[in-house]
Amino acid sequence: MIRQRTYLALAFSAAATALALPAAAADTYNIDKAHSEVLFTVKHLVSQVTGRFQDFDGKIVIDRAKPEASSAELTIKATSVNTDQAKRDEHLRTPDFFDVAKFPEITFKSTKVASKAKDAYEVSGDLTIRGITKPVVMAVSFLGDIKDPMGNEKAGFAATTTINRKDFGVLWNKALDQGGYVLGDDVKITINLEVAKQKQAAAAR
Repeated sequence: MIRQRTYLALAFSAAATALALPAAAADTYNIDKAHSEVLFTVKHLVSQVTGRFQDFDGKIVIDRAKPEASSAELTIKATSVNTDQAKRDEHLRTPDFFDVAKFPEITFKSTKVASKAKDAYEVSGDLTIRGITKPVVMAVSFLGDIKDPMGNEKAGFAATTTINRKDFGVLWNKALDQGGYVLGDDVKITINLEVAKQKQAAAAR
């Protein structure tokens, strides 16, 4: 009987200790803008034009033990659009397209992460352009992680999705004499990210 009570006491003690221990924390990674890019591609006449946004920021929270609990946020400055054509870029900033004076930011915030295969995920979330929010699903590949020469912990991701620009109020187009239009409606978005693990703040003494 004494031995049984001793075992029960030890079991309760172990359970209490386990409950007192903090759960493994997820890691927060910030975007390394010098090694990341946000691109978009749209049909123009019979070819395709690719542009990019040069000013963006965001973070990814990685829960390695429970990947579906991970999350991502991205904020893009719409005025930073760049297609290497100054006149075209100015047009893209007008109300015909991004209307940057009224809607200076484009945002994405994840709502769900689903594992599809090894290092492959579907990340669902809310994309907001011109103040209009629509759900999108991004195909995301985890490219690996490593310590850089300075000892920073880095991880890499590649994400793609395709949206219809008209869903976000980007309606401008021009009809061609022989039929068809100058621009396509579908826009492919490609996001290549290198992220750096956020350093823990030093504990207060």
